[in-house]
Amino acid sequence: MKFNPQKHHRRSIRLREFDYTQPGGYFVTIVTLHRDSLFGHIVNEEMQLNEMGNIADECWRAIPIHFPNVELGAYVIMPNHVHGIIVINETVGARHVSPLQKPSNPRGFKRSSVGAIIASFKSAVTRGIGSEHNASGIWQRNYYEHVIRNSEDWDRIHRYIESKPSIWAEDEENPINS
Repeated sequence: MKFNPQKHHRRSIRLREFDYTQPGGYFVTIVTLHRDSLFGHIVNEEMQLNEMGNIADECWRAIPIHFPNVELGAYVIMPNHVHGIIVINETVGARHVSPLQKPSNPRGFKRSSVGAIIASFKSAVTRGIGSEHNASGIWQRNYYEHVIRNSEDWDRIHRYIESKPSIWAEDEENPINS
């Protein structure tokens, strides 16, 4: 397929000139391909994870193992998407990278950036589900992110994440509402 700028142009939703490696809180939403409900179901306003949902949950909780300067805030695995707060902390100590050599990443993400963290998570979930359930094509190409600017913003997002299973019936991500 030839590149067609009218059809294949993707507008970035990232803030221009913003350094997504800088310390702070980030709210992210990652959606499954075609909004397929892969991770479980809402029962009595509570999320019931299935095996694929458990894999996504384990991979989310493992993020700080792979990115030691990252802490996790509130998160929820929903039937067809994940909401979570990622906190990037100051990196302490040496980076073990030559000052003369630029670290490269084939996907273009800066090391320990929000993009690199999400790419790692999506890859881990895809590998885990692929090996356990012989499935592929788990995620939509991109993800939504919001830089958390203050404690009021943090509190609002935290409440939103915690309430997601109870408001699933009205959620725009719910396939019934599409």
